[in-house]
Amino acid sequence: MTTHDDEILGKAYDARLMRRLLTYLGPHWPYVAVAFAAIVVDTAAALVQPYLIKIAIDSHIATGNLDGLGRLAWLYVGVLMAAFASECVQTWALQITGQRIMFDLRMQIYRHLQRLDVRFYDRNPVGRLMTRVTSDVDALNDLFTSGVVTIFSDLFTLVGIMVILLTMNWKLALITFMVLPIIVLITQWFRRNVRESYRVVRGWIARINAFLQENITGMATVQLFGRERVNFQRFDEIDGRHRDANLESIFYYAVFYPAIEAIGALASALIIWYGGGLVVGTAAGAGTVERTLTLGALVAFLQYSQRFFRPISDMSEKFNVLQSAMASSERIFSLLDEPVAIASPARPAERPADGAGHIRFEGVWFAYHPPEDPSDTAAPEWVLKDVSFEVRPGQRVGIVGATGSGKTTLINLLLRFYDVQRGRITVDGVDI
Repeated sequence: MTTHDDEILGKAYDARLMRRLLTYLGPHWPYVAVAFAAIVVDTAAALVQPYLIKIAIDSHIATGNLDGLGRLAWLYVGVLMAAFASECVQTWALQITGQRIMFDLRMQIYRHLQRLDVRFYDRNPVGRLMTRVTSDVDALNDLFTSGVVTIFSDLFTLVGIMVILLTMNWKLALITFMVLPIIVLITQWFRRNVRESYRVVRGWIARINAFLQENITGMATVQLFGRERVNFQRFDEIDGRHRDANLESIFYYAVFYPAIEAIGALASALIIWYGGGLVVGTAAGAGTVERTLTLGALVAFLQYSQRFFRPISDMSEKFNVLQSAMASSERIFSLLDEPVAIASPARPAERPADGAGHIRFEGVWFAYHPPEDPSDTAAPEWVLKDVSFEVRPGQRVGIVGATGSGKTTLINLLLRFYDVQRGRITVDGVDI
């Protein structure tokens, strides 16, 4: 049975699929190692910048001591250049890795498609298979170029900022982290609602490709039977469902990212409120004022808090990439795991040297959709029932019969586009 629907399989995250995907990184590990090293440098440069500003304010600007401020400024410029260079290297290495993995995957899929039998193509529209080789592989490219490796950058940044903030002032750091439970709740809401939308979108993309391929290649038939209006309405329905699925996922984006920005602003407000009090100081007795936080540290806290929420937002985007990649990998691996039903034996028998092409059908039974019980000779699925005949060398045999009686099926079996369920076909005495 031909189907245009893509199955929506599996889970939002499947460790088995991820392990299988990561094996494609193996042949390209030098580029992955370069990208990982560049990520470490880029993360370190990002963490150093606010701290250099803290030193500039506390040790030079606030005290009026401008000696060394120029060297500190040049050091800051050097850190920016290091971040620029590391990000360039990271992008270059990851893009090369992604392109090479896409090449490997497409070649593996196409090689497997060439080995599958005609029965498989009877069940699967060409447009659906094209989606595997094009759109689904592209989704995996996004995973390898901006997901698997770069997620370490976000983790390093988060951990590094938390350690620095706790070291500078643990009380103000805890005030900053008060908004984290809200972020967790919003992120869980986002993940739960956007999870299925990715799979639905990819399913409708496959249906669009399948519909277009069949209608464009069969446009003469469509026009012959005057089905332009009917087919247009059908395509309008499919395209509309794809649009609606995308709009649903866009709604969750439209809520999630502004929410993260608002929470980041709330954290900055808490830092200014509580940290400002620490900078101004409290009465310590005997007319003295105790200041437990410097102005430079407060500025650094604000910058670190802004950098703290950016990786959280980025990691949520990585989760979306992961969702899309999981849905695509399910389909790709389902195709690659499709068994090769018709394969040549490891040591095929050889035809006699003097063979002239003696063809024999010996008690052949065949059904395109075999019955559950192959011994049930009365099942309606059988196209050929106990067919036996021979064609001797040099003989011409004409096969006649009504439409659907099995004429083309005989030739398909002889060419071994399909295998018989019972009986056998021989050429010069050798079972094909």
